[in-house]
Amino acid sequence: MVLVEILARLITSFISQIGYIGVFFLMVLESALIPIPSEVIMPFSGFLVSTGEFNLLYVLIAGVIGNLVGSVITYYLGLSIGRTFVLRYGKYLLIDENHLELAESWFRKFGDKIILVSRNLPAVRTYISLPAGISKMNVFKFAIYTLIGSVPWNFALLYSGVLLGKNWETVLRYTTILDGIVIAIIIILVIWWLRKRIK
Repeated sequence: MVLVEILARLITSFISQIGYIGVFFLMVLESALIPIPSEVIMPFSGFLVSTGEFNLLYVLIAGVIGNLVGSVITYYLGLSIGRTFVLRYGKYLLIDENHLELAESWFRKFGDKIILVSRNLPAVRTYISLPAGISKMNVFKFAIYTLIGSVPWNFALLYSGVLLGKNWETVLRYTTILDGIVIAIIIILVIWWLRKRIK
């Protein structure tokens, strides 16, 4: 938890100094497999909206475009070096083979449209771009689904920061719990699906 607090301070300081470009840059990194939580970036930006320092629409645009750029980078990473990269270097980005297999199983089961849905699912939303690239999904369709799918997640986090004001860190607490619940549900669904396939 101390690590999360230090990371949160670094992120908030960076956004305060750089502004909208800082939001864009951090969201690019978040979507390009660098473990920077959008649960800090967007709610804090929402707090700055509540003080009048930021404009809600501009922050939302910066966040969504940042997600798109980072996701396209990860897509091409998957397209060019794929699984080899994750298996060899994933540990440095806090990604292991289980993360990739989870994203791949969702991609196989639900097809291209999982990109649209997964942008609003903790854990899966960051890693889903890799199997999209590995499977050579149409890049334009991928970009459109990513763009549309990123709006609700970013808006929800941003607006929660606006509503909570100085207490924006409450979002981080609840999204951490939500992450755990969603990951548990995903694991249960994958186990159920595997058992069904084995039978």
